[in-house]
Amino acid sequence: MPSSSRPQYILALDGGTTSSRAIVFDHAGNVVARAQREFRQLFPRPGLVEHDAQEIWSTQLGVAQEAIAGARLRASDIAAIGITNQRETVVVWDRATGQPIHNAIVWQDRRTAGLCDRLKAEGREETFQSKTGLILDAYFSGTKVAWILDHVNGARTRAERGELAFGTVDSWLVYNLTGGELHITDASNASRTLLYNIHSGEWDDGLLALLNVPRAVLPEVRSSSEVYGETAPGLLGAQIRIAGIAGDQQAATFGQVCLERGMAKNTYGTGCFMLMNMGGEAVPSQNRLLTTVAWQLPDQQGHGQRTYALEGSVFVAGAVVQWLRDGLGIIRSSEEVEELATRVPDSGGVYLVPAFVGLGAPYWDPYARGTIVGMTRGTTASHIARAALEAVAFQSAELLSAMQKDSGVTLKELRVDGGASTNDLMMQFQADVLGVPVVRPRVTETTALGAAYLAGLAVGFWHDQAELQAMWQEDRRFEPAMDADQRAFRLGRWKKAVERSRDWEDAGG
Repeated sequence: MPSSSRPQYILALDGGTTSSRAIVFDHAGNVVARAQREFRQLFPRPGLVEHDAQEIWSTQLGVAQEAIAGARLRASDIAAIGITNQRETVVVWDRATGQPIHNAIVWQDRRTAGLCDRLKAEGREETFQSKTGLILDAYFSGTKVAWILDHVNGARTRAERGELAFGTVDSWLVYNLTGGELHITDASNASRTLLYNIHSGEWDDGLLALLNVPRAVLPEVRSSSEVYGETAPGLLGAQIRIAGIAGDQQAATFGQVCLERGMAKNTYGTGCFMLMNMGGEAVPSQNRLLTTVAWQLPDQQGHGQRTYALEGSVFVAGAVVQWLRDGLGIIRSSEEVEELATRVPDSGGVYLVPAFVGLGAPYWDPYARGTIVGMTRGTTASHIARAALEAVAFQSAELLSAMQKDSGVTLKELRVDGGASTNDLMMQFQADVLGVPVVRPRVTETTALGAAYLAGLAVGFWHDQAELQAMWQEDRRFEPAMDADQRAFRLGRWKKAVERSRDWEDAGG
């Protein structure tokens, strides 16, 4: 493609949990080229999950170069870069050398559960929840930073002297992309740290003191859509503006164009993440959901305006299909699960609760464990496969029920994306147990698309949000077909199965 005088493309960088991805989008929001490279998952001990931060950076730079080349473009054809990332994963590095002082600690890591338990015992949970909108859990970034500062020799002293920098993956990528010029994050990522007050929009001294994290290590918090700076010379062939940042689930919500209060999306990946737009109100949850910053956009005066969301997390969604493949061996590839499940008309009374790493919202039970109930001599692999798919839908239905109670909003439709959203059987069952239509868009790369939209708006590539809404297109709509009595019965049995899985590790020792 020849280079034109006006850049015609946006590059989205997606720093995921298992891979780095780069996607080039055109002005219509279509995918022009993509590249992906996996990186290693490190498990030093059970319950610990780490990444090599340098490997995250090298794979991300590699796929950026590969995607631009794959689209037959030059860097000068790219109007801006948008970044989206696995949230809550922590990198701490030396400001002078740019070298990490420890492996990145991943959001899935549970090493700080004991610290969270201690803070709860001290009565601190309400303080954290009221200021951050988060549950006091090892999932979030703040306790991970504290752990690194306490366990790497000399780190705390160096941090207090301002020699170290902390960031989530977005900060780490921007720091490297700009040759160490920028140490920033956006409000959506900051809101996942347990250190950021979502009401004032600032790092909170009281929370920093509780977790013993020095202010000197923190990045500057910026809007999710603004020109932060340019890539360093020599990385991509020309300097490109970096203009959008959002955590992956917030980016997917923006990519699904859920821009009005009450609109919701569910992403079906390794886990499931459902977000409902709450507009300018940080709605507190009475049902153990998270209140989070969806994005922050500059207003006409250049001040940041925050949009909030309610969020619910299912820890195991697509991962249950991987378990059927790798753990049970009843399928050879993930794609086979739908065919196996459709061999039976229903699950035959079998319920599978995939609490392999505990349960997320609304239970937040780290001691729950995976459970299969309702099996008889007539139970087959097909019934178990179907129960596994239904489990994902049941967990998501519980999230939506909690959201509707918290917000007072009755959902009109659920927009879906992520790998498992291509499973028609699961999406139909999801509509059935929700009682509302489930809608799959034509472009399912919504996380990267959201990052692209945020960057494109900042540089005038897209004019406004109305233009984005006009671009969103439906691929398929799944209408609910289950009657209300059957829905209530199935959800009741599911909750009974969940109770069988709870407190297992704690009770069983």
